[in-house]
Amino acid sequence: MQLLTTTRDALLGPLQSVSGIVEKRHTLPILSNVLIEKHGDRLTLLATDIEIQIRTTAIVTGGPDDLNITVAARKLQDILRALPGDTDIALSLDESRMTVKAGRSRFQLQTLPAADYPRLTVAEDEGVRFTVSQRAFKKQLALVQYAMAQQDIRYYLNGLLTMVDGSTLRMVATDGHRLAYIESEIEGNYPRTDVILPRKTVLELARQLSDSDEPLEIIIAGNQIVFRFGDVELISKLVDGKFPDYERVIPQNHPKELRLARQPLHAALSRVAILTNEKFRGVRIVLSSGSLKILSTNAEQEEAQEELEIDYEGDGLDIGFNVTYLLDVLNNVSSDDVLVRLNDGNSSALISLPGNDAFKYVVMPMRI
Repeated sequence: MQLLTTTRDALLGPLQSVSGIVEKRHTLPILSNVLIEKHGDRLTLLATDIEIQIRTTAIVTGGPDDLNITVAARKLQDILRALPGDTDIALSLDESRMTVKAGRSRFQLQTLPAADYPRLTVAEDEGVRFTVSQRAFKKQLALVQYAMAQQDIRYYLNGLLTMVDGSTLRMVATDGHRLAYIESEIEGNYPRTDVILPRKTVLELARQLSDSDEPLEIIIAGNQIVFRFGDVELISKLVDGKFPDYERVIPQNHPKELRLARQPLHAALSRVAILTNEKFRGVRIVLSSGSLKILSTNAEQEEAQEELEIDYEGDGLDIGFNVTYLLDVLNNVSSDDVLVRLNDGNSSALISLPGNDAFKYVVMPMRI
C-alpha cells in the first residue's frame, strides 16, 4: 500500500524535530519508534520517552487520507540523511514492513502498531500561560543551563528552576558547586509559579528554539509544562522536588571588586588549565595591588602561571577555584568585561556583568 510521496527534506526536517528525545535502547521497544500519522494532507510526527513528548506537523500530498504507523526513528532519520538533498522518496507498507524508495535505493523497516504507542495527555487544570520570543528564552537558557547537575542523587538539581512572578521570568541552575541566575521582564502579570524543568527538556529546547523573534507559548499545567513554537509542540513532565533557596547562596556586599576583560581572562585560564590536576581541575587566583596571578600544578609537579594587569588597589587574596566552572561562565556570556566580587579565601565568588543586575553567577572556592 502506497503511504506517501514527498521530498527527502520535507520529511527529514519534521523527523529531526522529534527524534532528539528518542533513546537508542529502551526497555519498551516501541519508544525507539516515531509515530507517523496522516489525516488529509496533514502529516504529524510524534516521539516520546514517557517523560517528554514532541509533536510536529507538515503538509504533504498524495497517499491515503488516514495513516497511523510507527517505525524506528533513528534508522529512518539516518536513511534520509544519507540520501541526496533534493531526492523524491516514496513510503509504502506491506503487512508490517515499511519500504522507503528513493531513486534506485530501497530500504525495508519493521513497524509496530500505532495503537500501542504511549502518549502524554495535557493536564486539564491550566495554571499559567504566557508568550515570549524564542530568541529571548533561548538566550536566557544559554546563560544558566551549563550550571545544571548531570547525574546528581539530588534529582532536583538535574534540572532548571523556572519561576514566573508578576512580570518577571527567572531561571536558576546549580550543581551544588556553582549557581547561575538570570531574570528578564515578560508581558503580563502572573501569580508566582515555580517549576523545575528536567535537564533533557532544557537541552532539547536549547537545540530547537530559533534565534528569532517568533513566539514561544508556554503553558504550565499541573505537573506538566507545554512549549509551542513554529510547528512544534513539546510537552514535558516537571521534576517533583524542592529547589534549594538560591537567594541565600548569592553573596551580598563582597568588598573586593574587579572589572576584568573577558577574553584575556578566558585565554589565561584556558592556558593554565592545561597543567591542572585532571580530576580536580583546580587553579589558584592570587590577587594583589595591580596584579592578578593564575597558577596551577599537577601530580607530575608541573606548573603554569599567568599574570594579568588589573585596575585594583586593595587587600591581597589567595583563593582556589575549579577552572572548568570559571571557563563555563566566560564561554556563555558575551560582554566585553565581567565583574568579579570576592571576600576571602573561604567565601564564594560572585561574577556578574557591568551595568546588568539580571545575571549572577556564584562559584564556590576549593582548597588547593
